[in-house]
Amino acid sequence: MHLDVQDLRNFYYRSTLGRAAQASIRSRLLQMWPDAMGQTMAGFGFAAPLMRPYLPEARRVVALMPGPQGVMQWPAGLPNVSVLCEETRWPLDTGRVDRLLVMHGLETSDHPAKLLEECWRVLGPGGRAIFVVPNRAGLWSRSDKTPFGYGRPYTLGQLESQLRAHQFTTERHAAALYQLPSMRRFWLKSGPAIEKMGRQLPTVLAGGVFLVEVSKQIHQPRGLATKVKARSRIRVLEGLSNPMPKPA
Repeated sequence: MHLDVQDLRNFYYRSTLGRAAQASIRSRLLQMWPDAMGQTMAGFGFAAPLMRPYLPEARRVVALMPGPQGVMQWPAGLPNVSVLCEETRWPLDTGRVDRLLVMHGLETSDHPAKLLEECWRVLGPGGRAIFVVPNRAGLWSRSDKTPFGYGRPYTLGQLESQLRAHQFTTERHAAALYQLPSMRRFWLKSGPAIEKMGRQLPTVLAGGVFLVEVSKQIHQPRGLATKVKARSRIRVLEGLSNPMPKPA
């Protein structure tokens, strides 16, 4: 079940808790991907809040928003790069994306297997993807006051197994959103300190979301190759001027 784009926009851009969540996840993302110089970057779901730092340096940035969710113009004050698309058929050529970011896309998808196939299709050789999903054991997945309380939360093992089954290789993972999903002023003010302390804990035990970076597996062709020997063009031409007798 996809969330409505208006609810996502109001959370990330108009609420104090949403802006804190955006800052926490974006900070972790920038540690994993410090830049995207000259690369083509795509985001699916509602990844737009995380991609703004890459706009000045990336060759191209596109925000793909699924039809059931809806689309909004993004980024504000700049030419629009957001696109409304089908969940499992993106308006991108095969192998053209260098960096792919998926947030509020996989856990809310009605067709996760086909979605992962589409992710694999658009990534080019050497391409990388980061999937941001709610942690099943975290507090954020248990609260329906945030977008991470909807859809299917994952354990780290579940997510990595699903990605591996669709020909992705896990490169590394991280966690974010250590503060409580509370609108109370005390917890909001304590958020930065809690985030700092939380990053010292093991990934599987803390954090409201996982960030898993994967690369695209490309297998070599299997089976025996048969080499076809082409007919000599010179011999054919010789036969026209000096026909050779056919064997009896």
